[in-house]
Amino acid sequence: MPVIAILGPIFSNSHRAASLYSPSARIVEYQQVTALQQAFVNGDADYIVLPVYNTREGEIKKNRHLVEKMGCGSWIDNIILPINLSLGRLSKTPGQIKIIISTDSVFRQCHQYINERFPEVTRMAVADIGMAIEDIRAEERDQYAIIESEEFIREHGLDLMIRELVPHNKTRYAVIGKDIALATGYDATAFITKPLRDRVGILSDILGEFTRRGINILDLQSENDIKTQKLRIYLELEGHMDSPNLQGALAVLENKIIQEEGAFRLLGSFPRVDMRVKNIHSFGFIGSGAMSRWFADRLGNEGYETFVTGRSTPLTPREMIAKVDVVMVCVPISVTASTIKQYGPLLRDGQAMIILAGESERNIAAAMEATSPGVEVMFVHNLWGPQALTMKDKNVNVVRTVRSGSFSSEFEAFLYKHGADIHHDTESQHDLLMGLGQKLPTAISIAIAMTLHEHGIGREEIESHSTLTSIYGILAMARIHNQNSRTYAEIMATKGEGWKIVESFKENLEKISTLAEQGKIGELAEIMDVSAAAMDREFLETKMRQAKAVDEILANPGF
Repeated sequence: MPVIAILGPIFSNSHRAASLYSPSARIVEYQQVTALQQAFVNGDADYIVLPVYNTREGEIKKNRHLVEKMGCGSWIDNIILPINLSLGRLSKTPGQIKIIISTDSVFRQCHQYINERFPEVTRMAVADIGMAIEDIRAEERDQYAIIESEEFIREHGLDLMIRELVPHNKTRYAVIGKDIALATGYDATAFITKPLRDRVGILSDILGEFTRRGINILDLQSENDIKTQKLRIYLELEGHMDSPNLQGALAVLENKIIQEEGAFRLLGSFPRVDMRVKNIHSFGFIGSGAMSRWFADRLGNEGYETFVTGRSTPLTPREMIAKVDVVMVCVPISVTASTIKQYGPLLRDGQAMIILAGESERNIAAAMEATSPGVEVMFVHNLWGPQALTMKDKNVNVVRTVRSGSFSSEFEAFLYKHGADIHHDTESQHDLLMGLGQKLPTAISIAIAMTLHEHGIGREEIESHSTLTSIYGILAMARIHNQNSRTYAEIMATKGEGWKIVESFKENLEKISTLAEQGKIGELAEIMDVSAAAMDREFLETKMRQAKAVDEILANPGF
């Protein structure tokens, strides 16, 4: 039978948390931190359960430091416990309450309530509430009251006067064990730095390394070391300590940024906890391509259950729809609308359909028609491919509909958390702008490649007769032709608002080609001046600076 050591009396909230972690364990209470620590080190306890965070009290630093100083132990798990603090008194006790007894931690959680309801009362913080109750009962102190859990008050024979003094009160308990927890796929790692030597920008550089690798920071606390008064940083990160990505980040921090071996004290890795409420439990994908798997992996890392279905998967889309909250449609552009029409009627009220596609009007119309009014509908166009490591600073266009609700908002929050730049469009606005951002560049790139082929122009001729600036079109052409041709053919073939851009370009190209053939330099220059005047000057200057920055990179001999 495992033994769990806790701070506080039996039937306290710490006792409840330990019981939740291991119902069959023997729970031993200690009143002092040093005694609890010694019991674990000596082997008298297999685990320790300690409160480390409360939604009203905040970080409980003294207990976090205990984990750091343990040496032989590791943070392996967490318990999230709703805290229902109640007020109790001796049975049939008359008179006004003048003194309330509890612990320091409880008083911090109830600070506002006591100030409002008992402004004149004296607060008495004790380490052993059970002993305090014995003294109250022995002396028949009728002006005393206790704040603790409802279960504790009833077990000690007190009258329950007021139940649940403060709402939205939760405590996170850390579970300390002897061995490191195995990875679950939905983990977090906590560590604290040694006192750091002064260096300008060290915190920014540390955070930047995690950002560069797409590692999300769940918690960040800084404090000055008591002895040296130098900065110490506590960080809790997504991922397990055995993750190569996390190990690589810590190696860079130690060797290149902090430049001090042993700069970190790893506190442990554990299944990730979320103090926030999530409405979505599961996502299902129609479409088993690389983009579906890319999103499914990242949603899985957020703790959502994910299912990917397609023509060749054991689980069919029909079976998947019956068991998920959100259905993601992620199929080739040419079959998106027909897929929505096929499977949309299977969704029930209370579910959501999120369309991952490049064309909005036709697909949203299909979804609104194929699904019942109680189904949420939202359109999302991510402007990156499955080869991207992260979505940090990448554009995503979102079209919300009159049926976009809490599930849609939660998926948007997921995109925001991972650093995507979210832009909200109307249906027609999105499709028109995608003509500019996708159809036209694709059309130009295909035409460039065809022209090079027709005239037999090869690599050496291109590079020897281009400036760094004029080669930008060639770079876009090469990128497109190095990827799936079917994808870009489908981008070109879809109609709607976006095709207006290509048609306008064709007309304008023909016009300036005619003027150039006729040698009308003045008219060509005038067209350019009019176009430049119509554009925002800051935009043009910004793009010029970006072009020069690209030139510098391309001019690097090692590139």
